[in-house]
Parts: sequence; structure tokens; C-alpha cells
Amino acid sequence: MRELTMGNRRFDSLQVQTLASPQMLTNRLKRLEADGMLERRAYSVKPRRYEYHLTAKGEAFASVLLALRAWGETWCKEPGEGIAVHHLHKTCGREVGLSGTVCEGCGEPFTMDDVTGELSTAFAQEREARSTSARQDAETRPT
Repeated sequence: MRELTMGNRRFDSLQVQTLASPQMLTNRLKRLEADGMLERRAYSVKPRRYEYHLTAKGEAFASVLLALRAWGETWCKEPGEGIAVHHLHKTCGREVGLSGTVCEGCGEPFTMDDVTGELSTAFAQEREARSTSARQDAETRPT
């Protein structure tokens, strides 16, 4: 769900960033689709390929993700380790903070549509390293 809220829509990139096996990711995506959290949309006919998009129900889950983010940023970080993703409120331009769905900058409520994510340098490098590793693995796989 985190990856989907960050705009990651395709199976291969979801697999790379979540480190899930193909079977595990397939099962999770099917379950989320059955629960009405996301929908598949074909983007290629031959071969048949899909993108995964959040439904209104899935978008509403963002407040849960924000609560998990706040908990993780508070309790799962090493001393001096920065915030992985800075969520900036499009309305006021300031960081929304970790307090839920009310912007700490301006005090206005927000949804995930009202924010833009800015990855920290360390998190961006971590994600790029996973992508690079996956590309290299694909290039060296026997055909």
C-alpha cells in the first residue's frame, strides 16, 4: 500500500521495492483487489500487463499509513537518522509533519492528494540501489 500511495503502479517495480517474491506479491495484490482496495488496469495487451491503482477505499487507507509512518519515524529510527519521506502540503508548501491528517504547518486537514512526497537522499539512494540491482540481475539471467 505504501508503494501504491507513492505512485508505484507496476508489478516489477512493486516487487523490486517491496522485496516480495512474485508469488507473495501476486497473492497480496489479489487480496487487496478482492477487498476493494485497488483495481487492475491493463496497460499492455500483448503481453497482458496491468497497473495497480488505489480505489477510493484504498485512498482512504492513507490515514492508517500516515499513523504507521508516524510510529515508525518515532520508534524505529537510529539516533540521528532522518525522516525517509517528507510530505509537503501543496496548499501551504510546508511539511505536514507526523501528527496525522492535519498539517502541522497551517493547521488544515489534508489527504494524500494534497501532499507531495520528497524522498530523503538516503531513502532515494536505497530505492535506486534496489532498482539497479534488479536490472543487473535481469541482465545476467540466462534466457
